[in-house]
Amino acid sequence: MSLLDQAKQLDAGDALRAYRDRFDLPEGVIYLDGNSLGALPKATKARIAEVVEQEWGEGLIRSWNSADWINLPQRVGGKIAPLIGAQPHEVIACDSTSVNLSKLIAAALHMRPGRKAILSEPGNFPTDIYMVEGLEAQGLATRKLAERDALIDALDDDVALLMLTHVHYKTGAMFDMAALTKAAHDAGALVLWDLSHSGGALPVELNKCNADFAVGCGYKYFNGGPGAPAYAYVAEQHHGDLQQPLTGWMGHAQPFAFDDDYAPAPGVDRLLAGTPPILGLSALEVGVDMIAEIGIDRLIAKSRALSEFFRQELSDRLPDLELVSPTDPEQRGSQISFRHPEAYAICQALIARGIIGDFRDPDILRFGFAPAYVAFEDVAMAVEALVEIIKAGEWDQAEFKERAAVT
Repeated sequence: MSLLDQAKQLDAGDALRAYRDRFDLPEGVIYLDGNSLGALPKATKARIAEVVEQEWGEGLIRSWNSADWINLPQRVGGKIAPLIGAQPHEVIACDSTSVNLSKLIAAALHMRPGRKAILSEPGNFPTDIYMVEGLEAQGLATRKLAERDALIDALDDDVALLMLTHVHYKTGAMFDMAALTKAAHDAGALVLWDLSHSGGALPVELNKCNADFAVGCGYKYFNGGPGAPAYAYVAEQHHGDLQQPLTGWMGHAQPFAFDDDYAPAPGVDRLLAGTPPILGLSALEVGVDMIAEIGIDRLIAKSRALSEFFRQELSDRLPDLELVSPTDPEQRGSQISFRHPEAYAICQALIARGIIGDFRDPDILRFGFAPAYVAFEDVAMAVEALVEIIKAGEWDQAEFKERAAVT
C-alpha cells in the first residue's frame, strides 16, 4: 500500500474528520504551522461581522452592557480554564503573553521578598527572558539560567521564581510540570509556566500540579487570529497576595467610580489594565469554544498519531535528517522539529509547493500538527515533498535563501 493510500485509510477512520470543514483553509494549501498561527474558523467571520455590524454599529457604547462586553475577559478566561486544568475564576483573557509574563514575574517577586533571581533555561522563548531583563534593568530582578538537567540543582535560596515554557518552541520537548513545580516549591520558590505551545493542544493540569502562575497565547492552538489576546492564570491561593505593576483602570475594584486612588479588583480581575480588545476577544472565544467542543484528549491522540506517521516515514526515507524533538510522542507537544543547515531554504521550497511549515533560526525545520484541521493525507503529501526537495537539492536556489522579515 502506498503512503498516500495509508493516509486516506487513516483519514476515513478519523473521528475528528468533520471539523476540518469548519475551518476556512485555502484550496491547494497544506498547513502545518498551526503551532505558530492557527487557521481561521469559519464561524469567526460571522461572529466578527456580528460584533462589528450589530454590537458596535447599532449598539454603540450600549453594548458594554447589552452585549456584556465588559465581562468578556472573564468569560473567555473561564472557558479556557478547564482546558488547562484550572478553575474558571483563576484564568482571565487579557493583553499579550509578554505583558502577562511581566505582570506575573513582578507579582512573584513581591511575594518572595529577599529573593530576586528568576530561573529559566537558555534557549527559552526570547520574550520570556527579555521580560526578566526589563525588570533586571530596574534593579528588581536578576536573571539566572541553567540547562534542563541542572534546573533543580540551581534552585537556591535566592530564586523567587522558576519560569519555564511547558513545551519548547523549537524542539517541542515537554517538561514534567508536576516534578519541577514540586522541586521549586521545596526550594521556597514560585513557578510560572508558559503554555503558549501546549494550551489547547495537549492535556495541562495546573491545579493538580499545584502551579502558581501560567500564561499562554490565543493565536496558536486556540485559533484566535493574529495577535489574539493572551490569557493568565493565578492559583486561587495567591489571589489575596497578588500585586501587579500595571495598575490600570480596568483592574480597579470599581473602575467606573473613577477614584484617584487605586484599589485592586478581587482575584485575577486585578490583572486587567486597559480597555479589553473586544474584536480580538470575540474572535478568540469562537476558537476556544471549538477546542472545548472537540476535547483535549481527542486532540492530543490524533496529534500524536499525525506526528508519528510523519516521523516514522521520514526516519526511513531521510535517515540523515536530524530529529531534535523527542522520539517518544508522549514527551513532545503537537509539533516535530528537525535540524538541517539549509532549513530556511527548505522551508521556502516547501512553501513554494503550497506546504506551509516554518523555520526557527539558525537551522530548525518545524512542523505543527493541529489535529482539528490537519489530515493524514496532508502529512503524506508533506513527506513526499520534503523527500523530493532534499534529495534533489531543490532548495538550492537564490529565491529560497533570501530571508524575509518574518521567518
